[in-house]
Amino acid sequence: MVRLVRDSFAVVEPQADQVGQFFYGMLFSIEPSAREMFPANMQVQRSRLLRALVHVVQMVDRPEDLVPFLRQLGRDHRKFGVISSHYEAVGMALIAAVKRFAGDAWSDEVERAWAEAYTIMARAMLDAAAADDGPASWPAQVVDHERLGWDLAVVRVRPDYPLVYKPGQYLSVEVPQRPRLWRYFTPANAPSPDGVIEFHIRGVENGWVSRSIVAHAKVGDRWRLGPPMGRIGVDRASGRDVLMIAGGTGVAPMRSIIDDLAQWGDNPHVHLFTGGRVRADLYDLPHLQNVAVTNPWLTVTPVLESDPDAYGVEHGTLADIVTRYGAWPDRDVLVAGSPGMIRSTVSRMLVAGTPLDRITYDPFSLD
Repeated sequence: MVRLVRDSFAVVEPQADQVGQFFYGMLFSIEPSAREMFPANMQVQRSRLLRALVHVVQMVDRPEDLVPFLRQLGRDHRKFGVISSHYEAVGMALIAAVKRFAGDAWSDEVERAWAEAYTIMARAMLDAAAADDGPASWPAQVVDHERLGWDLAVVRVRPDYPLVYKPGQYLSVEVPQRPRLWRYFTPANAPSPDGVIEFHIRGVENGWVSRSIVAHAKVGDRWRLGPPMGRIGVDRASGRDVLMIAGGTGVAPMRSIIDDLAQWGDNPHVHLFTGGRVRADLYDLPHLQNVAVTNPWLTVTPVLESDPDAYGVEHGTLADIVTRYGAWPDRDVLVAGSPGMIRSTVSRMLVAGTPLDRITYDPFSLD
């Protein structure tokens, strides 16, 4: 099953746009009610479909990673009002789309493999959704919007009722400026007594949601937040020290974890490499250095790619600098940042000898 699914997907992947268009056309034909769950402009949504499929296909033979991911997706999809008939329609549309563009790579055997794979995925998501008795989403209000630059803002929101998450997890977010365009952002603080959640949001190129938040979000706006997701975190009881690698606003989950660890007296040693292109990208460095001053378990190393005159930093890519320090074989490694940064860093670490089972990162969805 795994080989058949992967081989046929490799054939259709270069035709991503056409696959996405056909899939959604088929889905809305089979289940017209599903159209209300999606934004009016489907251009971005089609590319998000392919990225999600790529991630699932890559993990299809690693159930220990795939099943928790699917269960989180199932809980997250409750916010759309998804029911079992929607899953059936998605499966029919997905198989029809792959079949349409797979050409000679398609056969009855391949179709059975896709049907089996999708059934496993859908069942994991449905079971998780049925077992979750918490809210499907949390209404929240923006209580602060601090713009740090033309493309960067810190936004603080307070949910109407408690939203429990683990430091390092991320949340799906819907904002009034872009209805039905849900995006994933990571809290940059550990859960706090007042319930306020802090997000660090950079407006990425062609980012409909992120740019609208940076430029137009204001105090009083009403947001919706989905349930927490993600695997990044620190097990204080493991006895292993931790390596954190953060590019840009990928520092947010690391900051959340460090914020939580700072409440304890005894912690594993944490070495954080935080990187960017120029000094302005290290916007949170003063805060992290202040935490390190009073917490000897924390070491912070700033890294810059394109600012050769900057002092007090390492120069190069995060992949360059981290592997220059060694393979880190005895550490739990957490990586967060852009998809390109994660790919290059993880690849370089594997070549350097870092064990794959020690590296944790979450699938990152571009805006």
